[in-house]
Amino acid sequence: MPVKIRLQRHGKKGKPYYWIVAADARSKRDGKYLEKLGAYNPNVNPAMIELNVDGAVQWLQNGAQPTDTARAILSYKGAMLKNHLAGGVRKGALTEEQAEEKFNAWLEEKGAKVQAKTDNLSEADSKAKAEALAAEKAVNEARIAAAAPVEEAEPVAEVAEGDAEATQEEAPADDKKASTEEE
Repeated sequence: MPVKIRLQRHGKKGKPYYWIVAADARSKRDGKYLEKLGAYNPNVNPAMIELNVDGAVQWLQNGAQPTDTARAILSYKGAMLKNHLAGGVRKGALTEEQAEEKFNAWLEEKGAKVQAKTDNLSEADSKAKAEALAAEKAVNEARIAAAAPVEEAEPVAEVAEGDAEATQEEAPADDKKASTEEE
């Protein structure tokens, strides 16, 4: 029976969630499977991958063929490397300890890369929040500044009223001149 390591889709429309399974190649995509090896959630950043590495290596050694996406996931989590190192141990090129040492060194390096990406994402997120806060403060200050000239406009109106009174005072004086001229 040909066995494939592939993704089985779950989740709701627009929010996929996948199980990583070993299944008969002739079965339906979301149908019967032989063993569930893990889960993959592409909706978060970085993507969440849970994988039983030893189970995946066991299936690979028994001849299971991963699909392209499943191969990328297995490679990302180190199952393909572990399978490769196990082949080297079987052939006598490596000892079990050397293979385990290489695998652990690779896991540490990979963990550091993932942590660096997570740190960069959180830093970018905090930077975006700080910029949004600064933009919001600027908008609020502009709104307050726009409301403040309305209050200053009233004293200008008072000055205009004072000018009007001055012109009224001048007007009667002009009226007096006009009345004296008439006489």
